[in-house]
Amino acid sequence: MKTVAFVPIRLNSQRVEGKNLRLLGGEPLLCHILRALLRTQGIDETYVYCSNETIRPLLPEGVRFLQRPERLDLDTTLGAEIYDAFTAEVHADLYVLAHATSPFIRPETIDEALEQVRSGNCDSAFSAEKIQTFAWYEGRPLNYSPDNIPRTQTIEPVYIETSAFFIFPRQLWCERRRRIGDRPYMAVVDRIEGMDIDYPEDFAMAEVIASARGMH
Repeated sequence: MKTVAFVPIRLNSQRVEGKNLRLLGGEPLLCHILRALLRTQGIDETYVYCSNETIRPLLPEGVRFLQRPERLDLDTTLGAEIYDAFTAEVHADLYVLAHATSPFIRPETIDEALEQVRSGNCDSAFSAEKIQTFAWYEGRPLNYSPDNIPRTQTIEPVYIETSAFFIFPRQLWCERRRRIGDRPYMAVVDRIEGMDIDYPEDFAMAEVIASARGMH
């Protein structure tokens, strides 16, 4: 079962300027997820999918560069358009879609998720954070009744997708254009491992974590 990982990269980030190339722990942000993928068992090829070839020298050894059309760098571009383009160019049985904005995801977490899909137990996988607190959606309580307020330890948790990774078979994407199937494995990560760098304050927090871990 050929397994290919790919990390879509664009250099014109809107919310954090130059985010993917900004140094975290002494190396560009994008390098952290790439090293995690390279250390994950069972991934045959790891790609960066980017329109700008200037990032080639920054890529860790073993990572392949695939140039994508600049039309996929627009603010209006949907993820599905990127996945369509990549899967049309690179054939695999299983894809691992990962994002540079999750620098602390562990290879072991991806390993376990891959095994769940490869074994047939699950038809896809994704990383998620467990939130066990009082949640609201569309103006209403989501996981509790105001008439019967539970302890937070017993409240029904809510799971939030993180952007760290999604694992899906080629067939699932090509036939249904879905990256999560009907029987997904949810790789539950803690707040640090599931961190998603979207805003300047997220990057500031990531720098604190990297420093505390001795990443230089």
